[in-house]
Order: sequence, then C-alpha cells, then structure tokens
Amino acid sequence: MLNLTGKRALVTGIANNRSIAWGIAQQLHQAGAELAITYLPDEKGKLKQKVEDLTAPLNPSLLLPLDVQQPNLIKEGFAAIQEKWGGLDCLIHCLAFAQRDDLSGDFSQVSLEGFNLALDVSAYSLVSLGAAAKPLMTNGGSIVTLTYLGGVRVVPNYNVMGIAKAALEMNVRYLAAEMGPANIRVNGISAGPIRTLASSAVGGILDMIHHVEATAPLRRTVSQTEVGNTAAFLASDLSSGITGQIIYVDSGYSIMGM
Repeated sequence: MLNLTGKRALVTGIANNRSIAWGIAQQLHQAGAELAITYLPDEKGKLKQKVEDLTAPLNPSLLLPLDVQQPNLIKEGFAAIQEKWGGLDCLIHCLAFAQRDDLSGDFSQVSLEGFNLALDVSAYSLVSLGAAAKPLMTNGGSIVTLTYLGGVRVVPNYNVMGIAKAALEMNVRYLAAEMGPANIRVNGISAGPIRTLASSAVGGILDMIHHVEATAPLRRTVSQTEVGNTAAFLASDLSSGITGQIIYVDSGYSIMGM
C-alpha cells in the first residue's frame, strides 16, 4: 500500500483548485506526507492568501514565496526547509509560463525575449530547484515534474511551450543521471489536457480535450486526482527502481496515430 508517512514534500505551482499541483498536493497529503507549499508573490499578497486558504485543509508546515526568476527566493525557501525539517524527500515541480502571443501564430515569429522567458520559467527552473534540493536529500529522494505531449509532437497553439517541454524532458534525464548515485530519482509526468488556469492560455483547449475524449483508448481525458496518484507513486518507495522516465497519464492518447 502506498504510504508516504514521514516523507517531506515541497509542492510548487498551486494557483487554484484546478491546478494539477493541487491534485498532487491532495494525494501526497492523503498518503501521509508532510507538505511545504509555495506561492508566487505579488505586491498585494492576493496570491498568497488564495493559496493559503486553499491548502489550509492539508495543514502545510511551510508556506513559502517562490519566483524562480529570483534566485534569492529559491535560496531563502530551501534554507527555511532546512531549518524546519533538516532535509527533504520529495520535490514536485509544476511550473510553466509563456507569453500568450508566443503560443500561437507562426512559430518563426517567436521573440527571443519570449523564447528565453518560456525556457527559463518552464525548463531551467527544474535545474535550479533540483540543485537547491539535492543537498537536502541526504537519504535519497524523488523529484517529479509535469510535462506534456507537445514536447515531442507538434500541437496547435503550443509553439514555444513545446520547445520548453522538450528541454524539460531532457533536464529530467540529465538530472537523473547526475543524482542517481545519491539515490535521488527524477521523473516526469506527461498528463493529458486538463482545464486549468495555465491551459486556458492555449487556444482551442476545449477542442483538444474533446478530441482526446473521442480518440484515447479510455475515451476520456484524465483528472487532477489521477495525475496526483501517479505523482504520489513516484514519490514513494514503490517506485524505487524508476528514474529518468516520462510517465504518460493521458488515457492512452499518446499511443494513437491521430
């Protein structure tokens, strides 16, 4: 039976109750993990309040500001984890961003600024957070990120984010190779399309979901809970022999030829 009692997990990327990160946090909590939660800081503190209210039933031990484009916040956040827990067992990376204009239109018109922004927030952040987490995972650990089929296939209205996800998936492999000797596993979950705040920026997201429902072997898309269950498995000792992998949780859609 999946049991995360005694495990300490940092969950990033919760924005609201539709976030995949929220589904993951719920399943980790249900399995017994102790949680630290991050929020994106803003001037008025609205995002902090929203995340704090949403995650209150999970009784997180830490609520930390995190903007991956601010190295000082990464350093301070992991220092707070070190002080509170003395170590870390699991890092959940659910961070991605691209400018809306860089998701549609001709890919060749993507700006250098937009390209760099998408790669920085969506891909390099796994490297920077992984580097910060590694010294805290003294007894081994698990790092899990979220990717999407658009990183290996051309998906309409995904453009620069597809490049970012491709980079993210290679980050998984290189980090797994580096951290394996320390018994730290690094894996990605490629989830099917789900209606979230982030996916709403992708034009035609509802059409994509309906297409998956009509085409995938299971004839449906997936839920946050199903992705959360897979993340909890990857965080647990039940997956102790799995690293450097991309696990598809998409009702089988990725095996189809259309």
